[in-house]
Amino acid sequence: MLILGLETSCDETGVALFDTERGLLAHALFSQVDIHVEYGGVVPELASRDHVRKTLPLIEEVINDAGITAAEIEGVAYTAGPGLVGALMVGATLARSLAWGWGVPALGVHHMEGHLLAPMLEEERPDFPFIALLVSGGHTQLVRVDGIGRYRLLGESLDDAAGEAFDKTAKMLGLPYPGGPHIARLAQQGEPGRFDFPRPMVNRPGLDFSFSGLKTFTLNTVEACRQNGELSEQERCDIARAFEDAVVATLVIKCRRALQQENLHTLVMAGGVSANANLRAELKRALAKEQAQVFYPAPMFCTDNGAMIAYAGAQRLLAGQVDGAETRVRPRWPMEELLPVEGAA
Repeated sequence: MLILGLETSCDETGVALFDTERGLLAHALFSQVDIHVEYGGVVPELASRDHVRKTLPLIEEVINDAGITAAEIEGVAYTAGPGLVGALMVGATLARSLAWGWGVPALGVHHMEGHLLAPMLEEERPDFPFIALLVSGGHTQLVRVDGIGRYRLLGESLDDAAGEAFDKTAKMLGLPYPGGPHIARLAQQGEPGRFDFPRPMVNRPGLDFSFSGLKTFTLNTVEACRQNGELSEQERCDIARAFEDAVVATLVIKCRRALQQENLHTLVMAGGVSANANLRAELKRALAKEQAQVFYPAPMFCTDNGAMIAYAGAQRLLAGQVDGAETRVRPRWPMEELLPVEGAA
């Protein structure tokens, strides 16, 4: 089954073609970072307008790259939530219009399910059941996954997600949006241990996260250093290192705790923060002690992309799940409400 996938939940326009027999045929991505960087974050109206401009040209691009015709497409999957409502509506209305014109089914896909299943695009894939750490945008979640659509939330961020904390810390240090890659580059030059940042909520039972206190601690450290004048480049690097080490240590501790609690030995990590090299290295080292494996998407599929939506949509369309007559998007959408896919466990 050949599926066209569209991702327009936030500030990246992703399009892909996935074939259930041949795999990923083509994909394309346009990032709006240059549009939003001057505002220090995503402007929803600008994001929606740019999706309108970019989605159709990207669809034409992937069809040409795959060497197929539109008549061969057998279904259209699109991100229906969670995300920015205007951006979601762009993808939903276009996807359903194309599906209607082509006479094929359409299906709205959960954005976080797309991230969770992104490692399935790789040659080496995890087997169910596993623990998933989802660190994307405003989400930081630990989920037990027993199959496609069989999800149990174990813990989540009670305030700022890890990605949001990276963005806000970057702004404190005078770094551009998005903050994660810039913090990581500075941290490479930082002196380990010069600043000792707290690991939030690791001394409490449970698997929830909280990064707002860490953000405040970072701000206090920045202000203390500025009492002697502007931050030096080394101080910026050392603060970035201390912040990144604190986030990484917190995520690693909670992942180990989740695996032990659920008596599992497989972890999947997905979402933009999963591209962080320090986090990958520390997780690999820590989980080796647990005789556990960790799986990631390819770096190009860590951030929002059409390939993950095409894959997730293909699994559900194969199972006979299709949209009804109503076009509906959901800016907030708990994954536990998703229907299971029979035979996918």
